[in-house]
Amino acid sequence: MRSAPVPVLALAGLLVLSACSGSDGGSDPAAAEPAAGQPVTSTPGAAVTMVADTDPVAAAISTSRALYESSPVAVVAPDEDPLPGDAVDAAQELGVPLLLVGEDPAAVRDELDRLGADQVVLADGAGVADGELGDRDVVDVGGELPEVAAPEALADVVVLDSGAPEAAAGAVTARAAGATVVDTAGQTDPRASADVVTALDGAAPAAVLALGAAFAGVQGLDWKTATAASGTQLPGGGQLLFPEHFLVAMYGSPEGPALGVLGEQGLDESIARAGEFAAPYDALLPDKTVVPTFEIIVTVASASAGPDGNYSTETDPAALRPYVEAAGAAGLYVILDLQPGRTDFLTQAQQYQSLLELPYVGLALDPEWRLQPDETHLNQIGSVGVDEVNSVVTWLADLTRANALPQKLLVLHQFQLRMITDRERLDTSREELAIMVHVDGQGSQPAKQGTWNALHQGAPSPIYWGWKNFIDEDEPMLTPEQTVAQALPLPELVTYQ
Repeated sequence: MRSAPVPVLALAGLLVLSACSGSDGGSDPAAAEPAAGQPVTSTPGAAVTMVADTDPVAAAISTSRALYESSPVAVVAPDEDPLPGDAVDAAQELGVPLLLVGEDPAAVRDELDRLGADQVVLADGAGVADGELGDRDVVDVGGELPEVAAPEALADVVVLDSGAPEAAAGAVTARAAGATVVDTAGQTDPRASADVVTALDGAAPAAVLALGAAFAGVQGLDWKTATAASGTQLPGGGQLLFPEHFLVAMYGSPEGPALGVLGEQGLDESIARAGEFAAPYDALLPDKTVVPTFEIIVTVASASAGPDGNYSTETDPAALRPYVEAAGAAGLYVILDLQPGRTDFLTQAQQYQSLLELPYVGLALDPEWRLQPDETHLNQIGSVGVDEVNSVVTWLADLTRANALPQKLLVLHQFQLRMITDRERLDTSREELAIMVHVDGQGSQPAKQGTWNALHQGAPSPIYWGWKNFIDEDEPMLTPEQTVAQALPLPELVTYQ
């Protein structure tokens, strides 16, 4: 059931509540009338409701206003950390709000008036004098509790509980109202934790309440919660790639060894070999989840124009699917690499939408092989303008959100600044994606380190980083130990070619 409209701050489906505002919604004429003595719960009218008060007393009142239209009984406890256990038990047993009282009981009294509460269950230590909570019956929490009919459970409401002390009473009230309460352990993005994703799996919330001061200013909680509720997780767990995961990739094409190490053996052997490349990093990075990865060149730069005239040979997505799915089933992440020739990156990326809709598949753009209309491969190093890259960012982020997919990796290969013009305008705002600059220089280690350092200068933020070890071309190739020690700051992806 929903409460009558009251003044609130509501922006684009976001409702911000404080102890001086009420919930926004409308009564449902088709809903059954509540029984006498039954609390009436209230689904927030906005997609996302923020209860970000720093004061525990105010946060408890804000949560009550967000989730209850009325209640004949409320539990009042002192503002203590931890909360009195008997008060917590009483509120959840009765299905009524838990309010906290501080030095001035006026705010709690006002909330009791709004609820229409004629009885108060008072916890020891609340320090409330007679009459300070208004003209209503007061019973001790240790005595016989009032008889209260169970409220209609808010089964379609998900409460993200930061776990902070100021949110504790609100979390109790949310459980009393029958909402799904998920402890995010301080994370403000529900996609970040495998435990949170598991807890939300299948929740399909009609409304999300974010409980805790840490959520102040956080954007996109509606779609992030819907994504988490899909239950789909990345290899290694959770729905955010970094900083939890560390990818170790084999680069190349299944068509053969000419394009890289990935094509030097069959599929089963490649999966096993990817694990062998990744294994040393497990011991070197014990705080990371190391994920073996394939980077598959799916459109290959061609010396001839080909039937479509674009100097790029596209692999049929249907032919790739068994290979990609086998890698995903084995716990690998997969990156599809584009060498587009004279066509644009977005056009080629859209050809692989069916594969990019898989939760463990990301995308890589290789500007070295992006030709202008009068250019051919190997006569110059290609380049791409940032507007073309940003068009891919928008399309891939929209695809990820629309399909409630875990965060996707978008790799931008680069070994010269000129390869991505106006890079400072790269759109890094889309949280559906983790955007990475992959530094592809080869040769002597001093030269590679120089390229690494140069590309870091003036890079947009936030951005992630990839390092490539060339097995035959580097002089010498770094060992895993040397890679971790010398490629600083530590990259999130190490690729072997």
